Amino acid sequence: MRKRVHSRETEAAAKALIKERGVTIEDIAEIVFEMQSPYVEDLSMADCTESVEAVLTKREIQHAVLVGVELDKLAEQGKLSEPLQSIVETDEGLFGVDETIALGAVFGYGSIAVTTFGHLDKQKFGIIEKLDTKEGKGVHTFLDDLIASIAANASSRLAHRLRDREEALDKEEREKRDKEERIG
Repeated sequence: MRKRVHSRETEAAAKALIKERGVTIEDIAEIVFEMQSPYVEDLSMADCTESVEAVLTKREIQHAVLVGVELDKLAEQGKLSEPLQSIVETDEGLFGVDETIALGAVFGYGSIAVTTFGHLDKQKFGIIEKLDTKEGKGVHTFLDDLIASIAANASSRLAHRLRDREEALDKEEREKRDKEERIG
């Protein structure tokens, strides 16, 4: 019987791969901050980092990272069959499998995540731009899109959580006002 892999193990592996590829949680949190700060006046980097960490606990994200980074690494080693080797190694413009995997990992966080992913895929903020430039060594055909996916998910998660907090405060204020009116 094959070993069942615990989600803690896949989470640790996904985080290790991201770090091994030169990306930090803070790099991703900076993108989240850039995406959300125009809408949230008191947004902190700690909020953004927490949201990135939470997104990385999701199996869909972990699995996408494991598959995508593995393909990038195999391409660096020249171990993919042709023509896939050349396509992945050069991040061929019409190759959309990298975006497809990353986009598939976005769907769990709703339409905000989907549109944010599309924006990040086009605009290439922060570490995404560095990974996408194809300068230096390393193949990051999948990684740049996966980082965009993580950042988009974390941005969407954060936007929803902040709205939930606002609504909870609004409810508390209404209840307090109603109570004061009944007493007064």
